[in-house]
Amino acid sequence: MPVVHITRRERFSAAHKLSRPDWSPEKNYTTFGKCSNPNWHGHNYELWVTVVGEPSTETGFVIDLSDLGRIMKERVIDLVDHKNIDLDVPFMEGRYSSTENLAIAIWEQLEEHIKELGGRLHCVKLQETENNHVEYYGG
Repeated sequence: MPVVHITRRERFSAAHKLSRPDWSPEKNYTTFGKCSNPNWHGHNYELWVTVVGEPSTETGFVIDLSDLGRIMKERVIDLVDHKNIDLDVPFMEGRYSSTENLAIAIWEQLEEHIKELGGRLHCVKLQETENNHVEYYGG
């Protein structure tokens, strides 16, 4: 049976700050630039979640994309949209809010739920700006 990759995209807006509380404001600025603004900054993120599997002989689907969208909204989008990632998002507690760490945390939020649908999570792609994105493949 052929293996197929399917991808669903969702969007959200969120604020964060790149800084370490144990560093001085000067060291944070030297390391993170304007992203260390003490008053936060925000992004309009785009999130792509790719699932891999064999299409069902009954439906032709790897998994139902509407189910994937629902899980993405319940497990991620509803928790991050119009929130401060550093202050308001439980699954980011104790992590620096880099795009890399956010992509890993999103993977952790989704992986088991996608397995329950009969698929396997292949990639979480998180675009922070039109020039920067992160792809995480688990592991």
